[in-house]
Amino acid sequence: MTRKRPAALPPPQVPVLADIPTLAGIMAGGGDPMVPSEWALVAYAGASLGRIFPLLPGEAIIGRAPDVQVTLLDSEVSRHHARITFDGGQVWLEDLGSTNGTLVNGERSRGAVTLGAGDRVAIGTHVLKLVAMDPLERAFHMTLLDLSTKDPLTGLANRNSAIGEFQTRFGLSVRYGRPLSVVMCDLDHFKQTNDTYGHGAGDFMLQTFGERLRTTLREADLAGRIGGDEFLVILPETDLSGSRIFAERLLKVIGATPVPLPAGGQMEVTCSLGIAERIPGDLEAGLLLARADAGLYRAKMEGRNRVCSG
Repeated sequence: MTRKRPAALPPPQVPVLADIPTLAGIMAGGGDPMVPSEWALVAYAGASLGRIFPLLPGEAIIGRAPDVQVTLLDSEVSRHHARITFDGGQVWLEDLGSTNGTLVNGERSRGAVTLGAGDRVAIGTHVLKLVAMDPLERAFHMTLLDLSTKDPLTGLANRNSAIGEFQTRFGLSVRYGRPLSVVMCDLDHFKQTNDTYGHGAGDFMLQTFGERLRTTLREADLAGRIGGDEFLVILPETDLSGSRIFAERLLKVIGATPVPLPAGGQMEVTCSLGIAERIPGDLEAGLLLARADAGLYRAKMEGRNRVCSG
């Protein structure tokens, strides 16, 4: 049963760890577990499965708009769906008049309700669990998330994660008529680098590329490694001209500084980029990717180290 917000907040209480004692509590010794350092929402179902959303003191908005603090990309999630407040050791949730509502422990929430450790919040296809985390427990969850969603070499999203995210964002773009662009990227002469300097140098080049690519991304953007030296960048709320600006900036960042070789010396790094924007005729996500891939092919045929639209 949902609990109505009282007239005044009760005195702050130490959060109780959800489910089972953590390893950090066991390691602390004695009968008292370590006090968790923060509250967080952990996605137990939905497209954000495994993701951790730490709760900072104050208010955070849950939704699918670019300006929210807890982003859930789902057609059943409103742009500003719900507000969650962490104040004085208490956590509150309030639905913001969303289209499809917010469920707390299986019941539709009405007005502001207080949440406790282990409570589950269902928004669209997402299920978020409120967890009081100590540092070791959070590190454990983050490690599991990284193993399942990230490419271990570059730190970017892996192929499954990037393609899944692209499908989700494409669906939202179609449903709400919002702009969406993608960038396909290949490193230039990557095979030659491997053949000349060895695979260790190739791996180091990929790592460096991933680091430089991350510096160009906005909060809402996502980049993933979808092949050996092939990358996909997803740019929501971005038209073709905006994607070209991003791609040109990426070219400059990638080529600005030569990459040092592990055995000494250095090598120039350049890339070829294909860009495309979703158009009304794109009835499936693959059509948008195919145009970006065609742009990438043009960039390589025209001399590499350039941007071409598809």
